[in-house]
Amino acid sequence: MAAWCLVNGTPAQGPERPLGMEGGGNLDPQSVAKMPGEMDKPLISHHLVDSNYSLAEVPSEAPKVGILGSGDFAHSLATRLVGSGFCVLVGSRNPKRTAGLFPAAAQVTSQEEAVACPEVILVAMFREHYSSLCSLRDQLTGKILVDVSNPTEQEHLQYHQSNAEYLASLFPTSTVVKAFNVISAWTMQSGPRDGNRQVPICSNHPEAKHTISLMARSMGFTPVDMGSLASAREVEAMPLRLLPDWKVPALLALGLFVFFYAYNFTRDVLQPYVQENKNKFYKLPVSVVNTSLPCVAFVLLSLVYLPGVLAAALQLQRGTKYRRFPDWLDHWLQHRKQIGLLSFFCAALHVLYSLCLPLRRSHRYDLVNLAVKQVLANNSHLWVEEEVWRMEIYISLGLLAFGTLSLLAVTSLPSIANSLNWKEFSFVQSTLGFVALVLSTLHTLTYGWTRAFEESRYKFYLPPTFTLTLLVPCTIILAKALFFLPCFSRRLSKIRRGWEKDGDVKFTLPASQALAQKTSHV
Repeated sequence: MAAWCLVNGTPAQGPERPLGMEGGGNLDPQSVAKMPGEMDKPLISHHLVDSNYSLAEVPSEAPKVGILGSGDFAHSLATRLVGSGFCVLVGSRNPKRTAGLFPAAAQVTSQEEAVACPEVILVAMFREHYSSLCSLRDQLTGKILVDVSNPTEQEHLQYHQSNAEYLASLFPTSTVVKAFNVISAWTMQSGPRDGNRQVPICSNHPEAKHTISLMARSMGFTPVDMGSLASAREVEAMPLRLLPDWKVPALLALGLFVFFYAYNFTRDVLQPYVQENKNKFYKLPVSVVNTSLPCVAFVLLSLVYLPGVLAAALQLQRGTKYRRFPDWLDHWLQHRKQIGLLSFFCAALHVLYSLCLPLRRSHRYDLVNLAVKQVLANNSHLWVEEEVWRMEIYISLGLLAFGTLSLLAVTSLPSIANSLNWKEFSFVQSTLGFVALVLSTLHTLTYGWTRAFEESRYKFYLPPTFTLTLLVPCTIILAKALFFLPCFSRRLSKIRRGWEKDGDVKFTLPASQALAQKTSHV
């Protein structure tokens, strides 16, 4: 049977050939396996491309792939496949109406004609439309059906069977493969540039997985074998996850912000209004927020290094490193990166809010009132040496802490972290991270100065906010100082190198080997 492709909008006829040969043809896994080098790179570099991403020149014979569906993802699939050197046949129920939505090099035809020649059919349809393809069951016998669909969250919870497994139950004589569902339509159309290139693939047939893997590589993606089709449900759940590693850290940061905001509101706004009849509600948008942000950033930074202290204490107490940590500590250790980045985010907002403080109208009124009081008091020179030095040191330590925290955030980026070896990464994240914690502690102590000992600072009998934030970091710094003592540091170093407190292993030979050894000595 002749193979048909479109060259500049006109059909070109040529004989069928297996995929991977110089010409085009059907996807033959055995033929593809013989020519592995042919599909290591996309074929787009061999052709001229128009401004609308359609090929201006396509070879007369190319590997044929069918697509069932005419939606946005089907259009993106067709564009990417055409750009990678495939001959694409799109099956639609209304070919004339949808032909203009696809590249000129893709042939839009009926569903029956689209599945007649290709051995690989991409099913780009919703689950509820799978049953409409049952009339094509005979034509799809022995062919590879690639399910690219994704369920909604409600459908994922409603159906205990994945879309790919449901498709396989409808077409038992076909080979079903789950692939390309984690790639967005934009990435599929424009190509995998800086985004995730990985394409999870699962199927019960290794040869079909190999064929689709070669197709994914030719399109510029990196296939990842996820096993049998039973893994399709897990693969379909991947696009439904919304930042799963950030849920707990984000809730923690939000909870800390709400607590400190309510605490500062009670001290700085509610107390003057109740006891002194002063209206200071204007502080809610900026001042109270700016007072709460550094508290959240400081506590989050402390929570990054607290689990390491707890883990070291557990190892010292157990005398071994081979016992698992409790689940809560293990999850805490895994979320340290996210907690640290949220700490940097709050610190950056604190810096921006602090820079905006002099721009407030209330600040200008305070300066004018202070100047008027100074004139009325006939005081021409107002200078408090202690306050000047305190503020200079306070700001300097804050900038140093923020700069070090910025370095930690930058090295957390995958592109930067991958360029560092383990020792460099450990030095930045561990040593410089602890330096950032110490600088932040000194910054907070300089801000507080002697205010913790002044009775007027305890409004509603509540201590100043900075005293609450100093509890955890000071505990961590003291614990770190203890771990630096030789009696603890040497023992901890031995434990982390594999030493165990009660780990003396006695090797005994079996009775038969011991008897043989004695006989040989005789």
